[in-house]
Amino acid sequence: MASKFVWYELMTSDAPAAESFYRDVVGWSARDSGMPNIRYTLLSVGETPVAGLMQFPPEPVKGQGGPGWLGYVHVENVDATLAQAQKLGATVHHAATDIPGVGRFAVLADPQGAVFALFKPNGATTPPAPMTPGTIGWHELHATEAEKAFAFYSALFGWQRNQGIDMGPLGIYQIFGDEGAPMGFGGIFNKPAAEARPYWLYYFAVADIDAATERVTASGGTVGHGPQQVPGGAWIIQAQDPQGAAFALVGMRQAGSA
Repeated sequence: MASKFVWYELMTSDAPAAESFYRDVVGWSARDSGMPNIRYTLLSVGETPVAGLMQFPPEPVKGQGGPGWLGYVHVENVDATLAQAQKLGATVHHAATDIPGVGRFAVLADPQGAVFALFKPNGATTPPAPMTPGTIGWHELHATEAEKAFAFYSALFGWQRNQGIDMGPLGIYQIFGDEGAPMGFGGIFNKPAAEARPYWLYYFAVADIDAATERVTASGGTVGHGPQQVPGGAWIIQAQDPQGAAFALVGMRQAGSA
């Protein structure tokens, strides 16, 4: 079974404002994690935490840049996977470190500069059902060279090539997954030239894409793309929160919507 994303974390310049925005837009509940010496907010679907949020630390993670979302991929051995990633050309931004009572993690950038994290949690977790509102429904890498990026992640995590969709000037949108996700759980493609650097974009599931789009703008965010229908019938938007972090939403268009 391939490694999968299991946690998501927003580092932002205004944690209270970001918490309010995502509660309004995605419908997450929020509570303090209780971690000592740091304010770390857990964002949950029902009683199940799916993401975290925190103010920029005094010494931000190298490569983080401005506000942004960071995805954590579950691995069985953080140190061994980190060493393998370095051999494949990755750069370490935060060395493997234990979080007492939570697990072990490391932050790195792939050979093209997209930042992600490795994570080995303490104990098993049971995520909500896929596409439940508030869960993360898709993972999309905006790469400089998509084929080379896929080769890196396939070697590191065992991701398998799925359907390829021709996007014209942007080339092939390569869906990836594994035997447990026959429809795939993400895609990799060549980013538009206007995007300054490679990055991972995460799609949060909502029940009604049009209502959620209205909530984005009403809460101070900006919509850069969409709503657009994608294969399978769902609709997406790509947006930025008021602090400038990129995110996306995926959901259905309800009967009677424009």
